[in-house]
Amino acid sequence: MTVHSSRTRPPAALALLGFLVAVAIVAVVGGLASASAAEQYAGFVQPSWAPPSWLFGPVWTVLYLLIAVSGWLVWRRSGLTAPAHVVYGVQLLLNMAWTPLFFGAGRFGLAFAEIVLLWLSIVATTVLFARHSRPAAWLLAPYLAWVTFASALNLAIWTLN
Repeated sequence: MTVHSSRTRPPAALALLGFLVAVAIVAVVGGLASASAAEQYAGFVQPSWAPPSWLFGPVWTVLYLLIAVSGWLVWRRSGLTAPAHVVYGVQLLLNMAWTPLFFGAGRFGLAFAEIVLLWLSIVATTVLFARHSRPAAWLLAPYLAWVTFASALNLAIWTLN
């Protein structure tokens, strides 16, 4: 465990706000790239198990909160650990890139390849976070489950369309 003096680290509440802002930026960029996502989604040929479009907003809101708190818990425990938070940042960037690829560019195949990389980066983040904080790692489990489901949905929509 890395020890930091209180003079070198921001207060916990400020750091949590930083993690929330970083994740909010990911959400907003994705949202801007998919302003018409609900209409597009409704127009796709979808598998019978595809969820309704209204479900995505609430699910992602909860997931983004869990992602931010997870990163913050590791920060509280160990500071900004280089490998763990670098991979955390990579998965945030991959998360942000998927929506513009899928909805903005309509590149379903490329989006599928990208979401596989996202899935792998979430697994790597979870493994690295578990070394610092088991609760932080467990907070990523719903995110991994949802991205697993989203990957299957991406593949199905790509295949059907």
